[in-house]
Amino acid sequence: MDMFSRMFGPPVPALNAQELSEKLKIVPSPLVVDVREPEEYQEGHIAGSKLIPLGELDLHINELPKDKEIVCVCASGSRSSAATKHLVNAGYKAINMNGGMYTWQRAGLPVKKGKVA
Repeated sequence: MDMFSRMFGPPVPALNAQELSEKLKIVPSPLVVDVREPEEYQEGHIAGSKLIPLGELDLHINELPKDKEIVCVCASGSRSSAATKHLVNAGYKAINMNGGMYTWQRAGLPVKKGKVA
């Protein structure tokens, strides 16, 4: 085990924006959990994603399915990495989307705008 792993634990499972886009075309598709704040979500999010701000994840963790893959997304990948680690440690099949919405948008993938439903 290298020094980084000893200090911070093993890296969380991850994928990139294009890989997530492909996974969303397959049934059953993963649940996308956006861990940003509502204002960020309104400015642009992945269609069908569920907003659970990182600070509220523990309040809503029991609403998440343990039998379905969950992909965590934020703006850059930092908050979603923390959320993914938390969910994996709680027994969920969670994956982080590296680079967050920044890389999603740079890849030209579709973004939905508007208020939280």
